[in-house]
Amino acid sequence: MRIVIVGAGLVGTQLARHLVQEKHDVSLIESNEERAQHVSNRLDCLVLHDEGNNLSSLKEAGIAKADALVCVTDSDEVNMIICGLAASRYPKLLKIARVRNDDYVRLNQAGEGVFEDRHILGIDHFVHPDVEASRSVLSALAHGAIGNILTFAGTPYELGSIDIAAGSSFDGLSLKDYRSLIKEESLVTLVERKGESLLPTGSTTLVKEDRIHILAQEAEMEHIFKLAGRTEKPLRRIGIVGGSRIGALIAGGLLGKDLESGGKRKKRGFFSLFKSFMPKSSRRVVIIEQNHEVCQDLAARFPDALILNEDISDESFVAEEQIGNLDLIITATDNQELNMIAALYLKSRGVRRAIALVSGSGYEAIARRLGVDVVIPMKSVVVDSILSHLLRGGIKGVHRIGDGSVGIIEIEIGSASPVAETPITAFRLAAGGLVMLVNREGGSFIPRGDYVFKAGDKIVMIAKNGGEAEIERFFGPSK
Repeated sequence: MRIVIVGAGLVGTQLARHLVQEKHDVSLIESNEERAQHVSNRLDCLVLHDEGNNLSSLKEAGIAKADALVCVTDSDEVNMIICGLAASRYPKLLKIARVRNDDYVRLNQAGEGVFEDRHILGIDHFVHPDVEASRSVLSALAHGAIGNILTFAGTPYELGSIDIAAGSSFDGLSLKDYRSLIKEESLVTLVERKGESLLPTGSTTLVKEDRIHILAQEAEMEHIFKLAGRTEKPLRRIGIVGGSRIGALIAGGLLGKDLESGGKRKKRGFFSLFKSFMPKSSRRVVIIEQNHEVCQDLAARFPDALILNEDISDESFVAEEQIGNLDLIITATDNQELNMIAALYLKSRGVRRAIALVSGSGYEAIARRLGVDVVIPMKSVVVDSILSHLLRGGIKGVHRIGDGSVGIIEIEIGSASPVAETPITAFRLAAGGLVMLVNREGGSFIPRGDYVFKAGDKIVMIAKNGGEAEIERFFGPSK
């Protein structure tokens, strides 16, 4: 694919790096000269120091021959204008804009008035960073904040990640003996060890501090987590540090409000990062926010929550309000360093679990090593959402895990797909990969050696970076 990206911030750079690794033709436009030079020195793609909101720079970036345009500048309005400008000349171009303003997303979903039956300014997809990050937080919370959880809509299966505790049943377990320990249908899909992501084999032996990703039915996940050395307890007293947009979205999810703007839940694919929770009457939600005006707004929106206009770094406040008695703390301010420090500090004061939002996957690894239970890398979540809209060949969703070198990919097999009616034993990816879940006619199962790909199957596979072009060739329409 040929893709033009406008904006070389963390999201734009991370997205471009991934696409370049996958052998896509990428052009990047950045208005800040220093940032453009920095990215040009590190990525093997065309980088232009220019404004993206004019046709000359878009043409120089190759928009006329591009398959997609992705706008991820810091301005919602600029992103939308650039997409609209491109749509006026290149209506068949796929256009994706990152926006944070709920009103724009709500207007696009409503399909009312002059916008009925067509997209606003020709934009095909809006990506809302705060909503995507909030879903990830709420999904982890629904499972006791023990580890990150990815669920698959329409199936009882989910992918859970957890660190192996010393002395647990998993410590020293060879995967060839896995079935003697775990009788339920499940699969160890990935092992993270000392910064490296490994696709395991039967000869792999698990050791303490390994982070493992296990596919299993939701009803069995708690038992498996216990064997890994972690137990799930009800999280009834929940604190949220930061009452801005993300904090408010999380609070809304906890208190029975819909995550989506306008009260409508967006239709999602096989991946689902939203789970239902225990009845809200059994939860106590505390929101801690420094800004007085924000607190007033939160109090009006969430009358069932306790709103504290305080500084989380004030030790006397933490002691007076008995914040250490909370079951869970979610640090969701705009300052990722504060999120990490506050999460760790409050755990030292007695809070059982902590979820922290950080900018990218680099800080995710650091925070986890320091003891934060669940870390949500916001930029990576946004990149995954964009990739899910970009990729073709039957690919419906992408979710990268581990150090970012491995992805979970949702694929729908079409009737013209080369793999249709082909046995799984004939399927091999050069970069390494594994089909780990199949959804067929409303039923789901972990495939075995006798599985044959069928048109209409929705499959979930785990694959190393570098295999997307090969996956598109396998599962896309025959040429």
